[in-house]
Amino acid sequence: MSGHGPAPHPDLTGLILDAIAEGVFTVDQDLIITSFNRAAAQITGVSASEALGRKCHQVLGSSVCQAACPLRRSIQTGHPSDELEVELRAADGRIIPARIRTAVLRDATGRLLGGVETFRDISAERHLQKRISAAYTFCDIKGKSAAMTRLFAVLPDVAASRASVLISGESGTGKELVARALHDLSDCHEGPFVAVNCGAIPEALVESELFGHLRGAFTGAQRQRVGRFAAADGGTLFLDEIGELPLAVQAKLLRALDRGEITPLGADLAIRVRARVVAATNRDLEAEVAAGRFRSDLYYRLNVLQLRLPPLRQRREDIPLLAGHFLERLAAERCESPARLSESAMALLLDHQWPGNVRELENALEHAVVLARGGTIEPRHLPESLRRLHGAARPAEANGSATLDLAQRERQALIMALEAHGGHRAKAAAALGVSTTTLWRKMKRFGLEDHFKKQRIL
Repeated sequence: MSGHGPAPHPDLTGLILDAIAEGVFTVDQDLIITSFNRAAAQITGVSASEALGRKCHQVLGSSVCQAACPLRRSIQTGHPSDELEVELRAADGRIIPARIRTAVLRDATGRLLGGVETFRDISAERHLQKRISAAYTFCDIKGKSAAMTRLFAVLPDVAASRASVLISGESGTGKELVARALHDLSDCHEGPFVAVNCGAIPEALVESELFGHLRGAFTGAQRQRVGRFAAADGGTLFLDEIGELPLAVQAKLLRALDRGEITPLGADLAIRVRARVVAATNRDLEAEVAAGRFRSDLYYRLNVLQLRLPPLRQRREDIPLLAGHFLERLAAERCESPARLSESAMALLLDHQWPGNVRELENALEHAVVLARGGTIEPRHLPESLRRLHGAARPAEANGSATLDLAQRERQALIMALEAHGGHRAKAAAALGVSTTTLWRKMKRFGLEDHFKKQRIL
């Protein structure tokens, strides 16, 4: 007697496929549909009789059909695909978010027949994700931690005031996002939002950049220039890295804030400017005042209202939310379905100290998406520097203190970024979101230039 039972009756095979809750269809080697189960018809609104004999992309219109068809790849390679999120087009034109898997189809002798694809509608799941995301989003700022919830609660009231605002926090925490939110929520939202990175402007040009100049005001001034203050008239002027301003320019900024007017270089008359000033810093300005590097009167003038942004390591519950947001945005830019994080990769993200904060997380995920090629992100796809630091002692634990002050945290972040990039200043500056000039000044300030001098820091 043969050890094999009888082959399933063709009608029974169809009944089994129709009993499956997921959509299932098969194709031949030319991607022409040869079977289409009941769930596939219900999800797409296309009957089996309409689907049979047509190319699968003509029936499903998936977002990956033309660019990188996983079903074609499975037929060509013989390997099943990872689960992918795609968008299908229903018969009535609706876009249906779905998760799909594909595999090669062979007969009992191993002869290639074509391929099979399963798919399921995740509209309800996607709707729930959007509701959750919306609940934890405020003017493009993401967060569900207690610190971010408190920030969201006060932002409308702060925005309603025209008083100066000082936003403090480490590099990469999202200070410009908060400044833009204040602008968008204010009564001057129809005016311009002008952002200036004070640390990225050469010291000799800072005054001209902020206040403008007339033609011939100094050597090389071939034409008149409108300063950033005047450009922000009727809107918001965002002064990032305000602690980098030279003392001489600080005095003129104070005058502009007090009088609401500026005097361009080479001009005799002042110009009235109505712009709300929002400043940001990653320095401890009180310490800078005590050291004589920042004017106390300007500090108090800017610090009418202060918002503090916590570093990412102090709001780890926001990491999955932020990671999902960045992966969706990267997928939209690449016209792909969002990559997914494996549990081990997410554990690595949750354990990392993030000296570069949210900006470093975004860069790490972009790196991972490129290497994962649209599949599931594993630890091996994350930056080597992040994997190398995995399991290292946290800065607070290493120093025996859980309440390091801002200057100590800034110094520790510099060291971690430089060590993570082998002492390479340009790469460390990019990870921290500052210019190489600013990084070098900070290294000198904290006495780190000799520590990394022996390495070839470029």
